[in-house]
Amino acid sequence: QVQLVESGGGLVQAGGSLRLSCAASGRAFSSYAMGWFRQAPGKERDLVAGISSSGGSTSYADSVKGRFTISRDNAKNTVYLEMSSLKPEDTAVYYCAADFHASTWYGFGKSWGQGTQVPVSS
Repeated sequence: QVQLVESGGGLVQAGGSLRLSCAASGRAFSSYAMGWFRQAPGKERDLVAGISSSGGSTSYADSVKGRFTISRDNAKNTVYLEMSSLKPEDTAVYYCAADFHASTWYGFGKSWGQGTQVPVSS
């Protein structure tokens, strides 16, 4: 199994930036793909971004392309989500997820963090 702990959430004004971190433990971090999801109040959980085990391949939801960047530091067992030009509609609980069965990100989380809240004020 993989244990994931998110951090870095908090209130931010529209147009601002924030960096989320997700620390992983339990398995060889560099062997599996990672992703970020978010869930807005009253809505389903949506995929935001994904990254391959090496970090060489990334993917994004259309709603965040050009504004969010996913990256990972395999030496620190951590994946990041750099968010800029934030909008009120980005308000959500953000979750990181690991697909420890794959080195390529296919959009499926097998282990989840507890989530971190990101309210964006207008």
